[in-house]
Amino acid sequence: MAAKKSSSSRETSSATLCTKSPRKRVPKNRLREKNFQCSDCGKSFTQPVELQSHQLVHAGEKPHRCSDCGKRFSSRSSVKRHQRIHAGVKPYECSTCGKSFTQQSNFRRHQRTHTGEKPHHCSECGKRFTTNCGLQIHQRIHTGEKPYHCSECGKRFIRQYHLQLHQNIHTGSKTYHCSECGQSFARQTYLYQHKRVHSQEKLFDCSECGKSFRDKRSLRSHQRIHTGEKPYQCAECGKTFRERVSLRVHKAVHTGLKPYCCTECGKGFAQQGALRQHQLIHTGAKPYYCSDCGKCFNVLGNFHRHQRTHAGVKPYYCEECGKCFTARKSLQIHQRTHTGEKPYHCSECGQSFKRQERLKTHKCRKTQI
Repeated sequence: MAAKKSSSSRETSSATLCTKSPRKRVPKNRLREKNFQCSDCGKSFTQPVELQSHQLVHAGEKPHRCSDCGKRFSSRSSVKRHQRIHAGVKPYECSTCGKSFTQQSNFRRHQRTHTGEKPHHCSECGKRFTTNCGLQIHQRIHTGEKPYHCSECGKRFIRQYHLQLHQNIHTGSKTYHCSECGQSFARQTYLYQHKRVHSQEKLFDCSECGKSFRDKRSLRSHQRIHTGEKPYQCAECGKTFRERVSLRVHKAVHTGLKPYCCTECGKGFAQQGALRQHQLIHTGAKPYYCSDCGKCFNVLGNFHRHQRTHAGVKPYYCEECGKCFTARKSLQIHQRTHTGEKPYHCSECGQSFKRQERLKTHKCRKTQI
């Protein structure tokens, strides 16, 4: 009788178990839903703690500090990733080229350079990107959004990295030093590019003329000579330029602002780089040496133009008559023979000249009379 009761009890228990509804599995895509959105930049996160950590970026708070170099970060995980630089740990290795990375995200982005994959595209202009983050940053060009602002001067930036670089102007911080010559840089990429000056390494070749460059940015800028592209336009006069730096220099024509002054002669400059270049005149230093003829130069641009005389390269082409020139300025002066333009005027007699040198010669003759 007891055995029968036990058997009945097991049947009841089994029935009870069978009546329980099976546990529902949560789909993986549900687990990855990003329901927590940043009100400043629109970026979304799966966890509220991730959103809180991200919002420190906009607030400028960096509570986590690297014990090795003192650099500060908005999240603890960023500190851990950063510390791999000091430890020399690069756990992510590319099987294609052997290059190693400290961060998995950088490793994944690098792999796309081999595959050519650019899965993210801009709906405005069609430009494609390897990462979604790159696309979001690019879209700010179309929207005009600049979420990162400098607390010192109020200037706003599209990228957080550009804000960090800008802040070095106020702090004067240059943390990356060249072991060869001791020169310091605000950006690690600038240091890498500078080191190629010592090694004479030029990894980037122009497919049109074969000229080599130390960095990809210089190559892209050079290629615009062949394509004629001038993407940077002055809002004041509409003049266009191949390089952003050329546009910044040009803007000083309208503002007349020259904040960088030479302590030797008092001459003012719109750019700090132009001042440094000018100061070589006073020191007599000519750091740019031509290995073909031994001639030395104090201006890098003059050195590059001189090298073209040995190479026979004349990349600047006149569309009117087909004549080629080694320097863009020479082409511009030559084009005035076709247009009849004479932009240099004598304030005394009103006579006009195609070249500034001719105006100076004219003024000297008038003072001698």
